[in-house]
Amino acid sequence: MYTAQLTGLGFYVPDQIITNDDLAQKMDTSDAWIQERTGIQQRRHVVRGEDSTTSMGVKAAKMAMERANVDAKDIDFVIFATLSPDYYFPGPGVLLQRELGLRTVGALDVRNQCSGFVYALSIADQYIKTGMYGTILVVGSEVHSTGLDMTTRGRNVSVIFGDGAGAAIVQRSEQDGTGILSTHLHSEGEHAEELALIAPGMGKRWVTDILQDNDPNDESYFPHMNGPFVFKNAIQRFSEVINEGLEANGLQVSDIDLLIPHQANLRIAQFIQQKFQLADHQVFNNIQKYGNTTAASIPIALTEAWEQGLVKPGQLVVLAAFGSGFTWGSVVMRW
Repeated sequence: MYTAQLTGLGFYVPDQIITNDDLAQKMDTSDAWIQERTGIQQRRHVVRGEDSTTSMGVKAAKMAMERANVDAKDIDFVIFATLSPDYYFPGPGVLLQRELGLRTVGALDVRNQCSGFVYALSIADQYIKTGMYGTILVVGSEVHSTGLDMTTRGRNVSVIFGDGAGAAIVQRSEQDGTGILSTHLHSEGEHAEELALIAPGMGKRWVTDILQDNDPNDESYFPHMNGPFVFKNAIQRFSEVINEGLEANGLQVSDIDLLIPHQANLRIAQFIQQKFQLADHQVFNNIQKYGNTTAASIPIALTEAWEQGLVKPGQLVVLAAFGSGFTWGSVVMRW
């Protein structure tokens, strides 16, 4: 059986930096308040007309393709993870396929929010292992800033999220013991509404209702998050799915060279680090600079870690994510 190797990584974030002090000009908050609760110091926001979910994904993909030494004709399949597509439909996968000038390859959109990139890697891994495809482009990209409630009413959510994109080239290898060793995926829809954006959607809000009501107090158009409840579930599921991945491969926590958690909240990552008794150099965080970029957070962090020389051949790298759905998952790989 083939193994799946990540052979190229790339990321892109908008130039516009939004600091905590910038947000304090729009809502009742402060740098100290935000850092105490999230660890975030700044994030990136798109400038209208300059970037979109697809265009950022394209820029990250081009970087990953160049680093993997592949071009458009080499890509066999595209997997695009996002909760913030440019259009309601079609999804961004085909838009990226068009912009990159790829052949008429399949383009799959993944809607698993914060776990999106982990889910996308798992799908790519299976396609590679079965021999169906040889080279897959996996992208996670998000534009949150255009849909956030930038008032005091929405501060608990709006201070957390940022915009950005990350990408990876996943390729077939016959080298045993390296590449993706296993992936583990879970969901619990019982808590779907604890972290959700309800409208627009065909289930609750008909288009005719939206046009007729035009109600400025309708909060269903803004993300809702039950922060304490999400935090409690996140630390539980992160721990479980990391252990699941280690046990599946006969590994111990001490075998982890680098853990890259979804950048949801620095306090969650610190809790997991302490629970697993990992040293600072074994956990990579960059939420301080970029905020929570949902499906883009893991590929952005993985790319930065690689650029900084923290990801080296032979090392055991673990990716883990938890988010809306609830969904969560992990990837265990030997670099």
